[in-house]
Amino acid sequence: MGVAIYDTTLRDGTQREGISLSLADKLRVTELLDGLGVAYIEGGWPGSNPKDAAYFDAVRDLPLQHARIAAFGSTCRKEADPETDANIRALVDAQTPVVTVVGKTSMLHVLEILQTTPEENLRMIRESLAYLKSLGKEVIYDAEHFFDGLKLDLEYGMDTIRAAVEGGADCVTLCDTNGGTMPWEVDRFFRMVREAFPEIALGIHTHNDSELAVANSLAAVQAGAVQVQGTINGYGERCGNANLCSIIPDLELKMGIPCLPEGSLRHLAHVSRTVAEIANLAPDNHLAYVGKSAFAHKGGIHVAAIRRNVDSYQHISPELVGNEMRVLVSDLSGQGNVLSKAEEFGLDVSRDEAIKVLDEIKRLENQGYVFEGAEASVAIRLHRARLDYQPLFRLIDSTVIVEDRLGRGAVSEAMVKIEVDGQVMHTAAEGNGPVNALDLALRKALVLHHPDITLFQLVDYKVRILDGKNGTAATTRVLIDMTDGERRWSCVGASGNIIHASWLALVDSLEYGLRVVRVQAGDGIRDAATEDVVPG
Repeated sequence: MGVAIYDTTLRDGTQREGISLSLADKLRVTELLDGLGVAYIEGGWPGSNPKDAAYFDAVRDLPLQHARIAAFGSTCRKEADPETDANIRALVDAQTPVVTVVGKTSMLHVLEILQTTPEENLRMIRESLAYLKSLGKEVIYDAEHFFDGLKLDLEYGMDTIRAAVEGGADCVTLCDTNGGTMPWEVDRFFRMVREAFPEIALGIHTHNDSELAVANSLAAVQAGAVQVQGTINGYGERCGNANLCSIIPDLELKMGIPCLPEGSLRHLAHVSRTVAEIANLAPDNHLAYVGKSAFAHKGGIHVAAIRRNVDSYQHISPELVGNEMRVLVSDLSGQGNVLSKAEEFGLDVSRDEAIKVLDEIKRLENQGYVFEGAEASVAIRLHRARLDYQPLFRLIDSTVIVEDRLGRGAVSEAMVKIEVDGQVMHTAAEGNGPVNALDLALRKALVLHHPDITLFQLVDYKVRILDGKNGTAATTRVLIDMTDGERRWSCVGASGNIIHASWLALVDSLEYGLRVVRVQAGDGIRDAATEDVVPG
């Protein structure tokens, strides 16, 4: 028997600080989740805002293949009938096949938040669910603060579950709303409810305030849960909700419990990263299973081992979840790291050349470079270490002038003299800053011999001061990201002079683009430094 995945990214996930999804965003996420094969997508709370109400109108036009759309809301208000209650009417008007109703389990919330009687709260639960069931809805009941509520008043907490069962709930979800419950407590209370109500399907909804949301969800499944609620990447209020990107592979790969259509698991990393981009958040590289660093190997001993057997330092094959293994190069690397990177780049590098590059990297990292986030700089050094290497251009000299001109403000001008194919090119350019001026001048000098350079665009420029105690004399590290419109690559430079550091990163970046990206653009091989498959 499998477990139904109930995704609440569009409702609970958007309560994370810093997330705000437009209607178009919510529909895009819906299509992604349906493509992944989740059983339920909770679209929002139709009684809370116009955007969620509009979502339920729009989502009916999507040709969904797997997911059932759920509208979320609370029980009717105290001393109100469900038929006339505004919140219940909004759930009905959403016209979804599934409604999820949240109600109070904890006596603290009944008395102090709802400010009603225990008996009235039971009526609100029972009658709200019964009315929605009478309309032919699949009804899921979320027992809010369930575990905390049972600790305060065990008998009353169980009475609320009984009211939900009497109201006709198809599934009762036990919620660790404050995220403070331990896995063994989840197990104990879950088995207690399962024994008391053997006929009802049970679900689990956990929060991550104690860093236990995933563990508590898995404990609930072991204790009999047949539905797991959570969000993509664990997005949610405070510390987040249970992370479905961990729970799903844990269930399928570790516990042998199916929860997605066959073959869908390999799309998980893509969904994780795409949802992050839609939410305008940087993907968390260190997420289990789906993070960019989840299968990244840095230590020389580790890399030497995985070159012999990839299972030596990996708990699963990353391809199962749509991820990939990566080898990092740093001052902790050994020869194996460099040889592995050369293989990724499609380069035939000798052991002596690998040692030469490794020694250079260790020396440069001691000076302030970091190559982990700048793999294109590693690739260029591997090219330069080859015996047949010929530079695309050679710097003769460069000058940068920054002036504050009357009527124009600060103006930067760069002059560059380089040798290209035996010809000396001397150019100048103005820019809105010294690095921009250098970039433009270098491009002008190269464009006649390398016209593809017009495709390159600098898309990110990061500066980090490494030894702030030295003030303005501190060493500066510069990271430059560049793209040709399809691929993106990163290069690094470091120096006590920020302009020189920028120049070093810029030269690496342009040479990498010309020597690797454009040359390989028609070869259909994988370029590891760009993390893209270059179409053939």
